[in-house]
Amino acid sequence: MTSAQFAFSSAFMLGLTGLAFHRTHLLSALLCLEGMMLSLFIVLSIWSLQLETVSHTVAPMLLLAFSACEASAGLGLLVATTRTHGSDHLQNLNLLQC
Repeated sequence: MTSAQFAFSSAFMLGLTGLAFHRTHLLSALLCLEGMMLSLFIVLSIWSLQLETVSHTVAPMLLLAFSACEASAGLGLLVATTRTHGSDHLQNLNLLQC
């Protein structure tokens, strides 16, 4: 494993562990998801550059578009939950309550 592969896999695992263990605020969970998506984007970009084929260059752009959509939906949920519940603490959210 090269140092670049180790760095990007550790960045992804760091985001995953942050998502698993530090779930007090919705904003921190969204930031961990965004970090994971960005590390995947960088890995796919480097992979498509190393392969030097045209068919693999679309995947990083699709992932970047999906991560932008995920970020906008997450920020919309953050604003909606902050307005309705008063904070972004995940323990205050009850899925059974409308």
